Amino acid sequence: MSGFNLSALAVRERSVTLFLIIAISAAGLFAFLNLGRAEDPSFTVKVMTVVSAWPGATAQEMQDQVAEPLEKRMQELTWYDRSETFTRPGLAFTQLWLKDAIPPAAVPEQIYQARKKLGDEAAKLPRGVIGPLINDEFGDVTFTLYALKAKGEPQRLLVREAERIRQRLLHVAGVKKVEIIGERPERIFVNFSHDRLSNLGVAPRDVFAALNNQNLLVPTGTVETKGPEVQVRLDGQLDDLGKIAQTPVIANGRTFQLSDIAEIKRGYEDPPTYLIRHQGEPTLELGVVMKDRYNGLQLGKDLDKEVASITGEMPAGLSFTKITDQSVNIEEAYGEFMLKFFVALVVVIAISLITLGWRVGVVVAAAVPLTLAGVFIIMLATGRDFDRITLGALILSLGLLVDDAIIIIEAMVVKMEEGHDRIFASSWAWGHTAAPMLAGTLVTAIGLMPVGFAKSTAGEYAGNIFWVVMFALLTSWVVAVAFTPYIGVKLLPDIARVKGGHEAIYGTPAYQRLRKAIAGLVARRKTAVFAVAALFLIAVLGLGLVKKQFFPISDRPEVLVELQLPEGTGIAATTAATVKVESWLRRQPEAKIVTSYIGQGAPRFVLNISPEMPDPSFAKIVVMTESAKTREILKRRIRLAAAQGLAPEAKIRATQVVFGPPSPFPVAFRVMGPDVAKIREIAERVRTVMLANASLRQVNTDWGERVPALHFVVDQDRLKAIGLTTRDVAEQLQTFLTGTTVTEVREDIRSVGVVARSAGTDRLDPAKLNGFTLAGNTGERIPLDQIGHTEIRMEDPILRRYDRFPTITVRGDVAEGTQPPDVANQVLTQIAPIIASLPAGYQIQTGASLEEATKANKALAAVFPVMLILMMVVIIFQVRSMTAMAMVLLTAPLALVGVVPTLLLFDQPFGFNAILGMIGLAGIIMRNTLILIGQIHSNEADGMDPHRALVEATVQRARPVILTALAAVFAFIPLTFSVFWGSLAFTLIGGTIGGTVLTLAFLPALYALWFRIKPVGAAAEGH
Repeated sequence: MSGFNLSALAVRERSVTLFLIIAISAAGLFAFLNLGRAEDPSFTVKVMTVVSAWPGATAQEMQDQVAEPLEKRMQELTWYDRSETFTRPGLAFTQLWLKDAIPPAAVPEQIYQARKKLGDEAAKLPRGVIGPLINDEFGDVTFTLYALKAKGEPQRLLVREAERIRQRLLHVAGVKKVEIIGERPERIFVNFSHDRLSNLGVAPRDVFAALNNQNLLVPTGTVETKGPEVQVRLDGQLDDLGKIAQTPVIANGRTFQLSDIAEIKRGYEDPPTYLIRHQGEPTLELGVVMKDRYNGLQLGKDLDKEVASITGEMPAGLSFTKITDQSVNIEEAYGEFMLKFFVALVVVIAISLITLGWRVGVVVAAAVPLTLAGVFIIMLATGRDFDRITLGALILSLGLLVDDAIIIIEAMVVKMEEGHDRIFASSWAWGHTAAPMLAGTLVTAIGLMPVGFAKSTAGEYAGNIFWVVMFALLTSWVVAVAFTPYIGVKLLPDIARVKGGHEAIYGTPAYQRLRKAIAGLVARRKTAVFAVAALFLIAVLGLGLVKKQFFPISDRPEVLVELQLPEGTGIAATTAATVKVESWLRRQPEAKIVTSYIGQGAPRFVLNISPEMPDPSFAKIVVMTESAKTREILKRRIRLAAAQGLAPEAKIRATQVVFGPPSPFPVAFRVMGPDVAKIREIAERVRTVMLANASLRQVNTDWGERVPALHFVVDQDRLKAIGLTTRDVAEQLQTFLTGTTVTEVREDIRSVGVVARSAGTDRLDPAKLNGFTLAGNTGERIPLDQIGHTEIRMEDPILRRYDRFPTITVRGDVAEGTQPPDVANQVLTQIAPIIASLPAGYQIQTGASLEEATKANKALAAVFPVMLILMMVVIIFQVRSMTAMAMVLLTAPLALVGVVPTLLLFDQPFGFNAILGMIGLAGIIMRNTLILIGQIHSNEADGMDPHRALVEATVQRARPVILTALAAVFAFIPLTFSVFWGSLAFTLIGGTIGGTVLTLAFLPALYALWFRIKPVGAAAEGH
C-alpha cells in the first residue's frame, strides 16, 4: 500500500488518535452494558397453524372436505414449502411451512397472503364448518411460566384472578404479551331425563327454543328528548342460574319452569380438551412473552419484583409460583460464556506478555480490548445481542485478534533493532504488512460467508458467527494499522541496535535451527508435499470414522416425558395414566418441579422445541432437575421404570431439549403414497427393519390402529312417516350423548355456554344406544330401534398428510452413545431394497435430524461459489499471479490433517458446528499462505534471491505464526467444555495446530515445488 500511510497519519496526529482510542473505549463500554441478553438468537419460525372444526365429520371427511381445499390454496403461496395435516373426527390441524430460504422480512407478507386465501376459501367449505382459525404466533417463546393454584377453589375464580395478574404483568417493561394457559371453559349444564320429557310431552327443541328466545340480545331503540338521547334496555337475559331455572317452557299448551323438568348446575367443558397439573395439582398457567431484542436479564429482575408485589397482595389460599424462567438460563449461559470469554482474554494477553516481553506484550495486548470495544459498538448499531452464538463467536475471535497486532509490532521491533527510529518503524510496517494482512483478513472473513448467508433455519440461527467474526477481524486490522503503531511509539522500550542487521536479528541459535530445517524441507520438497498429500488422503478416509451429528443435545436441565396412549383414547384415560407417572416422578430425588400437560404439548418455553398439536391421547410432563447431570440420571431411571410397567397402557418416552431446529424424533422416515392400506404395509416393513437395528429404541409410527365407530343406519321411509328428519335425530342423539350448546350466558369478561344434555350415566354407555327414546314433534315417545339399526365399523382415528400425500412416519430414538445421522444412514442402507421395490407413486423420505442437516449443508454449499469467487478476487489482487492464486486455494482444505485426529482422539462428532470450524480454518490457512507470499515478495524486493527470500520469509513469519497459534489454541480451550461449541472448539484447535505446522513446514516446500525454486548454486549447476 504505497502512497497513503494510515499508520504514519495515526502517529503524526497523536491527539486525534488518542481521542479516538478514548472515544471507542467509552462507546464500547456503553455498548457492552446496553447490548441485549438472550439465551438463544432470535430467528423467524416460518410456520403457521390452521385449525378447522366440523362437528360430526369423520377423520376422512375432515381430510377430503376441509383440509384438502385449504391445502390447495396454501400451495399457491410464493414461498410455500409444505403443509403437514392431521385430522381426527370433527377436527383438522394443518401446519403451513414456508421455505427455509424465505427472507425473514417476507414472512409477515406471506402469512397475510395465506390468511387472505384461507379466508376466501372458508366461504366454500361445507355448511357447519367452523374456521379455519389461524395462529401466526406459533413461534412465540414463553419467557417465564407461572402456576396459579388455589386448592378447593373453583377455576372460574382463578381465571378472574389470572386476568388481574395478567394486567399487572403487561405493565412490566419488556413484556410483549401474557397468555392464560390451561383455562377450562366454563359451562352451565341443563341435565334432563328423556323419559321424563317424553312423559310430560316436552320435546327437546321446546327447551332449546325457550332458552334461546329469552336470552337474545337485540336492540330496543332509543328515545329522543330535548336533552340527552335515552337508551331503552330490555332486561330478562339469562345472567345467573336462578334466571335459567325460571325459564318458562311451553309444550302442548302447558307451561313449565325449566327447573321442573331439568337440573341446572355449573361445571366446565366436559370432556376437557386441555389440562395442566403442577406439582400434582390442577393449575392455570400464565405465560410471559418478551419483546424482541429486550434484555432478558433485566426483564427477569423486573418480573421478580412485580411478582413479589402481586403475591403479597393475594388472598389467602392462592399461590403464584414460577415454573420456568428464561432469565435464569440466560444468566447461567451468559455467566458461563463471560467467564470463558474473560479466561480466554486473560490467556491471550498473558501469552503476549510472556512471549514478547512486558512492554512489547502490553502493546499487543492493548489491541484486544480496543478491538472488542469496536465490535460491541458495531453489534449495538447492527441490532445484535449477547446470546449463545454471538458470545461463542467472540471467544472464537479472540484467538485471531492478536495476529495483526503481533505482525505490526514484530515489524516495528525488527526495524528498531536494525537502527531505525520508532516513527520510521511504524510507517514501514504499514507499507510492508498492511496489504497482506488486509487480504488475509478478508479471506478469513469470506471463508465464513456461507454460514452468514445460508438460507436455512440453521443458517439463520448460527449466522451471527460470520458477522461477529467478520466485525472482529476487520476491526482488529484497523486497530493494528492505526492504533497499535501509535501505542507502540508511546510504549515500546528503547531497543538497542543489533549489529549485523537482519542476519544478526534472525541469526540466533533457535532461528538457525529453524532455517536449517526449512531449507532441508525445501530441498526435499517433493517428499514433503507427497507426505502431506498422503496425510490428507488418510484424513479424508479417517473422517468416515468420526461420528456424525447435526446439533448436540442441550445442557438445559429439563427432562421431557411423553405419554402416548392408543389413538382415539379419551382424555380421562390419558389423565389417569399421567397422574400415575407424575406421582412416581415427584418421588424421585432429582425432580424439583413436575408439570404435566394433558391433551396437548407444553408451551414453547425454549426456542428449540415445537409444541405438539391437540390430541386427547397425548400428554407431556416437563420435569425440572438441578443440572444436566441429574437430568441424565433421571432420564435413565424413567426409561427403566417404563420398561418395568410404570404405566403399561401408555408408551412412555423420556428425552431432553436438543439444539437446532426442532424435530420430534432424532430418526424418522416418511412413507408416502396415494393408498392408505399400501403405505401401512410399506411402513410396517420399514418399522420391522428399524426394530432390528440395535442402535434404535422405541420405534413407532405416528398412526394408530383402526378403531370401532358406532354407525346408526336410519330407515328414511319410517322416519318420514313419523314426521322427523335426520337432523332431528342427530340433534337429539347429540343432546343425549355429549350435550348441545343452546345459548350463552354473559358474565363480566367471559361467555359461559349453556349445554343441554341427558342426565345420568346412560349417555356414557354405548350399549344403551338402541334403548334410547326419541321425542316426536308432539312429545310422543319413539324408540330409536324403530327407525333404524346400529352397525360397528372400523375407522382410522387420525389421518396424516405431508404436502397433501397420505403419510405414515416411522420414527425412533437412538441408543446412548450413538448419533442420529449415523443411525439414520445405517437404516437408509438397510431399507434400500424396500425403496427399490416401491410401486410408482410411492416414496420413502428421510426426516428428522438427517433431513435438517442435509438442508443446512445444501444451504451452505449454495453460497460456496460466491465465497470462492470473492476469495479469488482478493487473492489475485494481492498475489497478482494466477499460479500463486491456485496454490493459495489448494491449501484451503489441508486443515483436515489436524482436525480428524483431534476429533477421533477426543471422541467428538463432526456436525454443523464442526463444518463451520472447517470453513473458518480454510480461511485461516489461506490467510497464512497470503501473508507468507507477501513476505516472500517483500524480501525479493529487498534484493534477496527467490530461494533465500522463501526461507527467510518463513523464518520471519515463524514467531507471529506460533504466537498467534498459541493464543488461538488457548483461547479455544475454554470452549471445549461447552456442550454447544465443544466440537467446533476441538476442530479449531486441531486445525490451528495442523495449520501452524503446514505454514512453517509444508507451505515453503509447496511454494518451492510450485514455482520451481532452487538454491542459487543448484540453479547455476543445473543451468
